[in-house]
Amino acid sequence: MSDNPLRPPVQAFLRHLKVERQLSPLTLENYRRQLDMLMAMLAEMKISDWARCDAQTVRALVVRSRRGGLQAASLALRLSALRSFFDWLVSQGALSANPAKGVRAPKAPRHLPKNIDVDDVSRLLDIDINDPLAVRDRAMLEVMYGAGLRLSELVNLDCKHLDLASGEAWVMGKGSKERRLPVGRTAVIWTERWLGLRELFGPADDALFLAKTGRRISARNVQKRFAEWGILQGLNSHVHPHKLRHSFATHMLESSGDLRAVQELLGHANLSTTQIYTHLDFQHLASVYDAAHPRAKRGKS
Repeated sequence: MSDNPLRPPVQAFLRHLKVERQLSPLTLENYRRQLDMLMAMLAEMKISDWARCDAQTVRALVVRSRRGGLQAASLALRLSALRSFFDWLVSQGALSANPAKGVRAPKAPRHLPKNIDVDDVSRLLDIDINDPLAVRDRAMLEVMYGAGLRLSELVNLDCKHLDLASGEAWVMGKGSKERRLPVGRTAVIWTERWLGLRELFGPADDALFLAKTGRRISARNVQKRFAEWGILQGLNSHVHPHKLRHSFATHMLESSGDLRAVQELLGHANLSTTQIYTHLDFQHLASVYDAAHPRAKRGKS
């Protein structure tokens, strides 16, 4: 593939993403992988010039990708990478129009997020052990569920981001958007307990939650600890950080019915992202209705 004439423009595009747009290494790797796969398919189709790609070619790439077993969500990612690359070629004057603009990936089936019910969350959080790591873990669980944080937001919390007197935390969410959140009375209590033990670990910086080394705890470590506590506390479902965020959103919506407020708390840019939780809430209401209403019970006439 090193002598593939399709490659130099792709390499220039990736340099643009790295230097000018300053995208993360993970995002750059995703772009590179998708474009590599597309170049391989175009080589099989005997196409060696990006200018020869039209809408029919793009549709052919979609068909080949689907036949290769690519699922709808991954296909959408591949098309998005190609669309962005063609936009850049247009901006460079190499193409007059983006041939992928009107081509749409098939819709991915909408998977509803799984959540933990209120009783199981209470059982999970019922950790009352004086071991410093257990106190840290209880504080992390309480803060994540109490504020509905993303995993990245939890591990990036610094001590300076907390105002325990007012029960608030400041976080930097997706797209470098700041938001200030209430964390809940219980989360404040356990965070204060953890702060009383934090110095035992010899903090290397201002990170709120530390690993044994005294450095900021990693996302992988948090995932591992949460899963272990789920088993120790006897939960039937696998516990992971995002499930706690889903649970926060679902429980807040069930209690308040205020979709806009939940959107703000979660830091969603679009209300449509938050609306998925209305489906969860409806599922709960529908199951109650089916079980309770005399005219809904199956087998009755």
